[in-house]
Amino acid sequence: MNAVNRSDSQSSLEVLHVLRDDGTVDPATDPRLSADDVLRLYAAMVRTRRIDERLVNLQRQGRIGFHIGSWGEEASVVGAAYAMRSQDYMFPAYREFGAALFRGFSLQRYMDNMFGNANDPVKGRQMPDHYSCVAAKFGSVSSPIGTQMTHAVGFAWGAKIRGEDIVTLSFFGEGSTSSNEFHNAMNFAGVFHVPTVLFCRNNRWAISVPSERQSASATFAEKGTAYGVRFVRCDGNDVLAVIRATRDAVERAAAGGGPTLVEALTYRMSGHSTSDDPTIYRSEQQLEPWRRRDPIERLRQHLGVLGVWDDAKEEKLATEIEAEIQAAVDNAEATEAPSLSSMFDDVFKDLPWHLREQRDELLGGPRASGHH
Repeated sequence: MNAVNRSDSQSSLEVLHVLRDDGTVDPATDPRLSADDVLRLYAAMVRTRRIDERLVNLQRQGRIGFHIGSWGEEASVVGAAYAMRSQDYMFPAYREFGAALFRGFSLQRYMDNMFGNANDPVKGRQMPDHYSCVAAKFGSVSSPIGTQMTHAVGFAWGAKIRGEDIVTLSFFGEGSTSSNEFHNAMNFAGVFHVPTVLFCRNNRWAISVPSERQSASATFAEKGTAYGVRFVRCDGNDVLAVIRATRDAVERAAAGGGPTLVEALTYRMSGHSTSDDPTIYRSEQQLEPWRRRDPIERLRQHLGVLGVWDDAKEEKLATEIEAEIQAAVDNAEATEAPSLSSMFDDVFKDLPWHLREQRDELLGGPRASGHH
């Protein structure tokens, strides 16, 4: 597999696959992972799905305010995280909590963010699913469409200037290719030969707008042509294909080969978020072909071919994940809310006089129940 050059327009429709329908792999594209690594990927994808399910239930019960998940896109999210090196940085959109967890973000801290408690990494100052993790080299989740692309390109450009061996990756949906930020990031990355990977999760929907109403291009990947950025398309529901495409792009960037635009073809099986009702704009019939291409089921079939998985192991994994999630939820829900005074922290080294007055007035006045 090679990322196609901008001049190779005939190749723009090609899609990289590794997993076959019978669970075997194409030896020509196989990234050749160890069985242990494939097991690790499977566990991470299942864990991501189960966390997704629990958070939707918690929101429906009124225990958290919001969740934006990745049901059906686990291979794209986890596979891209696997392909990055330990020194590399990832800049998320908002569906990539599975990538953050794979790179070492604590499930407990993630759940603290969902409840907005005192242990929340962002201290309850952002809505749920908006966090960051410096230790995991995972940038801050940001709702404005496309901003993470320019962050990733700028970070990689700075690393290049300093002579550091760092590649960045930014996640974004295909809807973001309509944004100014996509243009800015692609143009800058192309002109300055920035070591970055622009990873487009083409999940076919920009909230309620289908992909065919977003662009007249035959593919989203070929938009790289205008910017002199190489591109590749891969099966986003095939975790091994995602790894092969992303790893090749990372290696190329690290070797001085410049940026790559990766288009991972997947499907958003849930609504845009817990605030969305997808039944208004799409039918159950539209989901059926993608249910048959479920990324977790396909990898489980491959594990069977490898002879390293069975029903007993599946049950054990499910039990372990459920216990881990329940413990994180219980701890997060039992933790108190951030103190009111904390809203004045972390901005100024020395708090200005007018903010000191506001803080003192706030803390000296009547307060709602539950705050301290």
